Amino acid sequence: MTTTTSTTAAPTEAVATASTAATASTADAPALIRFRPTGLDTAPEVNALLERLGFGPFAPDGLTAFGGRNDNWAGTTTRGRQVFVKTVARAPDGSRPEIDRALAFEATAARLPAGSPLRTPEHLGTDRESAVSAFRLLPGSRSGSEVALDGDFDEALCREAGRAVATLHTLGTAGGASDGASGGEAPDPASAPAIDTGEAPLPPMRWLRAFPWSEVQDRSMAQIAAWKLVQDDTEVVAALHRLRERERTAPHTPAHCDLRFDQFLVHDGQLFLCDWEEFRLADPARDVGAFVGEWLFQATYSVFAPTGEPTSAKDAVAPGFDLSHEEIVERGAAGLRHHIPRIAAFWQGYTECRTPDPELAERAVGFAGWHLYDRLIATAQAHAVLNPVARAAAGIGRTLLLNPAGAVATLRLADPAVPHPAVTPAAVVPAAVLPTAVAHPAQPHPADAPSGSPR
Repeated sequence: MTTTTSTTAAPTEAVATASTAATASTADAPALIRFRPTGLDTAPEVNALLERLGFGPFAPDGLTAFGGRNDNWAGTTTRGRQVFVKTVARAPDGSRPEIDRALAFEATAARLPAGSPLRTPEHLGTDRESAVSAFRLLPGSRSGSEVALDGDFDEALCREAGRAVATLHTLGTAGGASDGASGGEAPDPASAPAIDTGEAPLPPMRWLRAFPWSEVQDRSMAQIAAWKLVQDDTEVVAALHRLRERERTAPHTPAHCDLRFDQFLVHDGQLFLCDWEEFRLADPARDVGAFVGEWLFQATYSVFAPTGEPTSAKDAVAPGFDLSHEEIVERGAAGLRHHIPRIAAFWQGYTECRTPDPELAERAVGFAGWHLYDRLIATAQAHAVLNPVARAAAGIGRTLLLNPAGAVATLRLADPAVPHPAVTPAAVVPAAVLPTAVAHPAQPHPADAPSGSPR
């Protein structure tokens, strides 16, 4: 059976895992970002599930965790099984929607043939009552965010990502009872929860009018400022409402609905897609737009890197860069020129495996625009003021939201047989916005953002 691992994202929860990061031991090694896991004495349900599965409890030596808002553990059990275990939070009413959505994916993915472009780490079992799931660990795997950070998420991997996402969008649906699998058994397609048909939570439309007072205490000043950027821009608010309306009338397919680089794993040269807690029937343009948005955020960051080129994990951002207006625009265009071939490769892979509806590319550009705002909010979590990258990302996101049709060809989401235009700064990089981005020179790398924005 195929299935999931790693991290998730939900609209309103903060990061809930560990603390101390460890990186590769040599300067030339790729980044392998790991964390100290939460003590298992506070989560007895983890070893209880592993015992029921017949693996024995985790051996304490070498136990580690991956980044993300959910508690997770990766290591070897006393009986020699390498496993990854994660928990998800219950809803306030005691329900377990995230587990149910993940189990619905498992049942749906059971239909994938051998050699499918959509690969997910093997699901070993779930205790639905405790909201704990176990998966086969892929030793030495790197998250997609780490791979992108090291400059290794190349066009070949992007094409594979496109094929995987397209395959997801062509999956059939699984129905059945809503109680799901529990007690350490893999989901049976006949008894797994039905696929969620509810509207995806992001963007949270009611937050476009006002920020809920109940959420203020959990947000940084920079996050509140980021939301104010959205709320005060009547054109952006109107564009988000239009995007939602187009989404409601678009063809719906099984979709990931939380796609980011860190939802991919690279293991032994193969690409895996993970984390299905937001899986549902939705507009497939959400997933395409999110992948495009990830590369646009990378391109925005490269404006403020020391060389103007994508940086490796060991590079530090030079503080105090005093860039002129012309340098900012030039670097923005250079970053786009560097990353757009990756977007094109993703789209090529996607269209090899699925024929998109005629308006999917345009809706995807809109969702890419929202994704930039989403990442802006995520990276603002640990800051008191919005940094230059955040403001530049917001400017590009605004451009895409207000005129998605105008960026389809520039982002290479048009028919591959149609010649594409040269990438120019005016096409996507809003020159009028970027110069304001040098007011606060210190900025985080995109990999510093928590998994899933604390929206």
